[in-house]
Amino acid sequence: MRRPVECAQYVSIRYTERLAEAGIEPSVGSKGDSYDNALAETINGLYKAELIHRQSWKNREAVEMATLRWVHASAELDRLYPACGG
Repeated sequence: MRRPVECAQYVSIRYTERLAEAGIEPSVGSKGDSYDNALAETINGLYKAELIHRQSWKNREAVEMATLRWVHASAELDRLYPACGG
């Protein structure tokens, strides 16, 4: 996704309404909040650096499966090394 699309999806009223209907809190703070979307941006940056930009992908399914493995591995590290921030 290109940056303008990412920004637009987070601020759209419809997107926010759909999150609320599903009982999900948005991953970004309000404008001017010091925590704005720093955590989400950090995680997205790590994801792209550690996984997405390291190779070419054949199709969407390959990216989805690799993403599942990446998330699982990250959660496992948090479980194994709680003193490091997990």
